[in-house]
Amino acid sequence: MLTCTSADPDPFASQTSCICHHPALPSLMRRMSADLSRRGFIASIAASLGGLAMPSQAHAQPARPISLTNFRLFDGRSGSLREGLSILVKDSRIDSVAEGNPAPPDGVQVIDCGGRVLIPGLIDMHWHSLFAAVPLQVLLTGDFGYVYVAAVAEAERTLMRGFTTVRDLGGPAFALQQAIDQRIVPGPRIYPSGTMITSSGGHGDLRWLHEVPRGSVLSQSEQTGSSAIVDGPDQVTLRVREQLLRGASQIKLVGSGGVSSPRSPLDALTLTEPELRAGIQAAQDWNTYVAVHAYTPRAIQRAITAGATCIEHGHLMDEETAKMMAEKDIWLSTQPFLDANDTVPLTGESRAKMLQVFAGTDKAYTLAKQYKIKTAFGSDLLFSGTLTARQGTMLSHLVRWYTPAEILIMATSTNADLLALSGPRNPYPGKLGVVEDGALADLLLIDGNPLEDVGLLTDPGKNIVLIMKDGSIYKDTRPA
Repeated sequence: MLTCTSADPDPFASQTSCICHHPALPSLMRRMSADLSRRGFIASIAASLGGLAMPSQAHAQPARPISLTNFRLFDGRSGSLREGLSILVKDSRIDSVAEGNPAPPDGVQVIDCGGRVLIPGLIDMHWHSLFAAVPLQVLLTGDFGYVYVAAVAEAERTLMRGFTTVRDLGGPAFALQQAIDQRIVPGPRIYPSGTMITSSGGHGDLRWLHEVPRGSVLSQSEQTGSSAIVDGPDQVTLRVREQLLRGASQIKLVGSGGVSSPRSPLDALTLTEPELRAGIQAAQDWNTYVAVHAYTPRAIQRAITAGATCIEHGHLMDEETAKMMAEKDIWLSTQPFLDANDTVPLTGESRAKMLQVFAGTDKAYTLAKQYKIKTAFGSDLLFSGTLTARQGTMLSHLVRWYTPAEILIMATSTNADLLALSGPRNPYPGKLGVVEDGALADLLLIDGNPLEDVGLLTDPGKNIVLIMKDGSIYKDTRPA
């Protein structure tokens, strides 16, 4: 065990102090400086430091087969619980869901669930793995190595909240995904979009004013892979193909202004129809889809006309737009933003835009229900470790419009149906969001009945007593 002797109180001046005396540090830092956004960054840290400072559960490995008994099952699709079943897990998958309690084969670990409720792992369809817990000012001015380290810590916390899968909607998450998949660090399964692709002046264009007009040198946010600024169909095509080359499972295009970009008006259309078409065509050529960030009716309708499959946000939609989405079978991936507790404190123009979104939330969900729009849940919590702890609280907000059973179906099998649109670009072939033969073994054991009280998920530390992902147990706090 290494100990740190640095007395530097500034977390940004000495962000690597806890490993400051490790002999591998000089060569490691040279690799970090060469390219912070390379896929192997986090993996190389773990390999060089031999897993130092990783939590004891980080190395959860597929164990011997597991038999789960004595539970009530929410299978991800039915709105009621089933009893009298047993589940056999082998490697990363559910081998069988059987009636009764047959004697397990030799060598199988038996877990008595104590009559609790067993559900599939939760899915968050709008997450930013690198940006969720780090303040925006740090992202803009701090050492990006610190951002990666903070993201590793947040990934474990995300998993411990019961979210076994996330769809990353913008940011250089490829290295973190690789480290999680290789079991170097614990965290949720990540469906990465890669760099968020926006226009000059669009949401995600976070250049300082002295960086305008654009020159030959990329802005810091572009250099780190946080965003890509495009102007013209050819540039959109190029950037989309680059993200697909890196391993994106789907693409994120920015079709309108956004809340956290202070100089990007919410009502602005930020990609032209030809630009959107170019990006969507490039993604379709790779047999996957595009999610378009859009709030207003004009932005949503333009995206649909250009061929978009999924709209992100949509809080300001009107009835005509809702009808169009329903008729064309377009997905809505949105967030139940209700009040200032759901975002970091904002001021000025960003606060005004935030209030517009809050005001539109109820109408958006009401229209989505009225016209039976395919609706996915995402939290889109950003820039605060305090906020990310409210991931389950965001899910519970949906009780304003849905029953607890409908909410759990949305956060499991419905979200998984949207993930499946990535087709052959899906990095995790297999069924997610359901408990059935052959599905990936992501399971949560809940102390209480979330089909009666989905608010149980707001306190995962207390109420989620077992977390399994890919057949490995990452948490088990059942009484001995």
